Amino acid sequence: MPNDTFLYRFWSDFSRNHTAVIAAIIVLVIVLVALCAPLITPQNPYDLSHLVLRDARRPPGYVGTGGYVHWLGTDAQGRDLFSAIAYGLRISLQMGVIATGTALAIGAIAGCSAAYIGGRFETSVMRIVDLQLSFPAMLLAFVIAAVLGQGKYQLILALIFAQYAYFARTAHGAAAAERQKDYVEAALSIPLSSWRVVSRHILPNAFPPIIVVATVQVASAISLEATLSFLGVGLPTTEPSLGMLIANGFQYLLSGRYWISIYPGIALIIFIVSLNLVGDQVRDQLNPRFQR
Repeated sequence: MPNDTFLYRFWSDFSRNHTAVIAAIIVLVIVLVALCAPLITPQNPYDLSHLVLRDARRPPGYVGTGGYVHWLGTDAQGRDLFSAIAYGLRISLQMGVIATGTALAIGAIAGCSAAYIGGRFETSVMRIVDLQLSFPAMLLAFVIAAVLGQGKYQLILALIFAQYAYFARTAHGAAAAERQKDYVEAALSIPLSSWRVVSRHILPNAFPPIIVVATVQVASAISLEATLSFLGVGLPTTEPSLGMLIANGFQYLLSGRYWISIYPGIALIIFIVSLNLVGDQVRDQLNPRFQR
């Protein structure tokens, strides 16, 4: 196998940053824990038949009625906290990936189409994008989630709307640079349809900076979801989410039952920081301007 392939060079450069490698391992472990939650957790924390109220708010290491040890303790409903965190990571990761992937698709198509068509269409699209980017993403997501109400799909829509503008701005900048190159002019002179030129020539070459933004926005979406759920406008209390777990335990924090809120918060911080470290390294490698 030749040693000059893109994947080989990418991994060779990535492996030189030991912090990014450790962060990638942590992300992989967390993803595996989330995906395998039904297999590795002692109980389904959101199955009411598995819950015993007399086991509620027990400290870490408590042996519950079911005979297994609650290594991280239990919450106010008697749920095993490790099980709740594993299931919470699962739903948070799911929502972050779905929201970011959909926002990426919408933003990439909008940005590349605006750069290709130009004129008033480009001006109108980018003015809308610039107007949205002038507001904090948290504020937009909070307003939309409050209007749509609590629910998984409502929150995903709010996250998509809060994120797509970042991808549209990035895609527009990259596509506008590609639009002026000779190979695009040659494709237009054949002639090829506008859709083929955008989908097969402009978009693939504008994709690296979009991927860089996506690695950061996944962590941002998970953080937004947790914040909105904590504020009471995200997921309902019946949905397993790290933000909801933190909110449920916050009222017991000052009474000494710190584990109900602290442990989900630690899991959320470790996950987001690790994702950001991996995203920063990917950005450094795919964008020459950031290479050290």
